[in-house]
Amino acid sequence: MVLHTYARYGCSDCPMKAQCTPASFRRIRRWEHEDVLDVMQQRLDRNPNAMKIRRRTVEHVFGTLKYWMGSTHFLMKTLKHVPTEVSLHVLAYNLKRLMSLLGIAETMKAMRFARA
Repeated sequence: MVLHTYARYGCSDCPMKAQCTPASFRRIRRWEHEDVLDVMQQRLDRNPNAMKIRRRTVEHVFGTLKYWMGSTHFLMKTLKHVPTEVSLHVLAYNLKRLMSLLGIAETMKAMRFARA
């Protein structure tokens, strides 16, 4: 992660110094992609309900996966193995959802068609 650091001298003359920092100057650190976060925050400020909708649609999936996996730990250890475990859980979730939407017979037909 690349952080840019800016130093602002002349803080002793600033009228807001008491609210800012006790130091003689101020350091500001910004991530190289901070502008992306700023744009996203502006979008959320214009549409505050967007995050509520996202939480309703996405959090359910994570809640289900967490319930399946157990809420406290992964079965596998190390960063090499954990993504594989998560991928298998996501695949199982997607297949289970597909079967509930299409039915087992249609799912099997779609899988045969995709394999051919």
